[in-house]
Amino acid sequence: MRALFIDRDGVIVEERQVDSLEVMHFIPHVMEALRQIRRMTDFELVMVSNQDGVGTPSFPLASYELVQERILEVLRGEDVAFDDINVDFSLPEDKCPGRKPGTAMLSSYMDGGYELDKSFVIGDRLTDMALAKALGARGIWFHAPDGGPVPDDLAPVISYESDDWLAIAHFLCGDEVHVHRTARITRKTKETDISLALDIDGSGKGRIRTGIGFFDHMLEQVVKHGRLDVEATCEGDLEVDEHHSVEDLALVLGEAFKTALGDKKGIERYGYEILCMDEVHASVAIDFSGRPCLSWDVDFCREYVGSFPTEMVRHFFKSFSDSAACNLHMEVSAGNCHHQVEALFKAFARAVRRAVRRIPGSDEPASTKGVL
Repeated sequence: MRALFIDRDGVIVEERQVDSLEVMHFIPHVMEALRQIRRMTDFELVMVSNQDGVGTPSFPLASYELVQERILEVLRGEDVAFDDINVDFSLPEDKCPGRKPGTAMLSSYMDGGYELDKSFVIGDRLTDMALAKALGARGIWFHAPDGGPVPDDLAPVISYESDDWLAIAHFLCGDEVHVHRTARITRKTKETDISLALDIDGSGKGRIRTGIGFFDHMLEQVVKHGRLDVEATCEGDLEVDEHHSVEDLALVLGEAFKTALGDKKGIERYGYEILCMDEVHASVAIDFSGRPCLSWDVDFCREYVGSFPTEMVRHFFKSFSDSAACNLHMEVSAGNCHHQVEALFKAFARAVRRAVRRIPGSDEPASTKGVL
């Protein structure tokens, strides 16, 4: 038998003293990844956690139990059940032998019944990696790339480093588990200098800086409502006008989608959204067909929103369609011009989100041709 010894805070839920439901936030993709691991491997799931000072006035036992039960309840609802739970309530100064990296709580796993050399400890601290060493297991260090240096004695223990649960599931389960679809594109001309990083399987975080306030605001809608992670900067010749920056950013974003989607196997391909924003409603349909086409049924009631020319909205989506090689059909009702533009960007984002969704169990392109 093999086991995954998994830390809780910083690995399953965000790192902090989780003593109320208000501060309980799950790490992105943890449920999806653990469900895949549970279904596709023979690992037993074992929670191993230090919860400093539970039972003291600053961390009442009732507060801990409420959160712990909710975490386990939510995981069970996602078809993720732990086979064993081991929690130490001591403080560091107590020097308790059950506190990680001590192994006293885990003695039943060290009696020869488990293949510990084929088991893993997943944790965000070096004490978790020290626990892996003490158990004779291997470590998966759950941390961002700048996690810091590793002591020489722990380096041989660490088999994998990532703070991306889908990547960890891919490492443990193999190619049947999908990793994030990402792309990083740079484009430099005499008119613009653009750097963009895209994660299609993100959570709606990121920042885009073009120097054009309203345009940045619209792109933030795409990030948020498309649940994309995007970091982008654009330095353009704004002393001329907005045209080059808007066009080139659209071209780079489209290229990033085309790169990240790759052969587009297993995706929905088609996406649509009808979205209302006060008195305005917008309709957007998209097809990542491999063929560029923009159908535009939009009549803006003003030439500018603030200082941003509304003619650039069409040009942005035309440039994206050309670069991403997708069909894009867009229309919006009459109304406040700001609302017209914003509704189009939001509907576009949500249509994209539908189109790039992976179909569970499918690894075929959504085309009778067999290719997109």
